[in-house]
Amino acid sequence: MEREWLVSLIPLTIGLVFLGVGVHGRRRASALRRGGVDAEARIVRHESRRDHDGGGTFHYPVAAWTAQDGTRCEYSSWFGRSKVGSSFGVGARVTVRYDPETPQRFTIEGWDVKWLHLLFTGLGAMFTAGTVTVLLVRLLTL
Repeated sequence: MEREWLVSLIPLTIGLVFLGVGVHGRRRASALRRGGVDAEARIVRHESRRDHDGGGTFHYPVAAWTAQDGTRCEYSSWFGRSKVGSSFGVGARVTVRYDPETPQRFTIEGWDVKWLHLLFTGLGAMFTAGTVTVLLVRLLTL
């Protein structure tokens, strides 16, 4: 295999990773919409993490609520932002949608970005389809 063929595997790999992350996130969000339970929660604190590149700090709200079975739940959101608005500050009342079987799988209404997984799916599909098309054209024209 020539070097050009190996180089074309880079965008294909990136595309497949993006596509996998996007599809996984969309399936998870869809499962929460179908089988999730809404609960009133309160933001009890924020977990702050620095970006690996030193670009900034991201804040992940920690929501606390009582599940249907009476279990106290307190989990950090999977999605972080660089700024926290007053409606998501410590003590704010929010609505969470959680999986009753796995409560740590939850979303905070208004905080989590719904279009992010769609963006990953679209970019992954474009990279994958584009690279496969180029590889097929090269293969057929040899």
